[in-house]
Amino acid sequence: MLATVILAIGLVFIVEGLVFALAPSRLEEILAMLARLPLETRRLIGLGAMTLGVVLVALARSLGA
Repeated sequence: MLATVILAIGLVFIVEGLVFALAPSRLEEILAMLARLPLETRRLIGLGAMTLGVVLVALARSLGA
């Protein structure tokens, strides 16, 4: 279980690092756009991302079992 958590965190760092390394100016544009969105919209985007993450983790676990 701990190995899976460490693996997941490592993968998040890899993806985030790629964004910063390959498109830092685009990232600034996206952050500025997100800052202009209403708080409730940002909250819904976050909840949607969390839901998708849970579904993907459940799918990965079922495929690995």
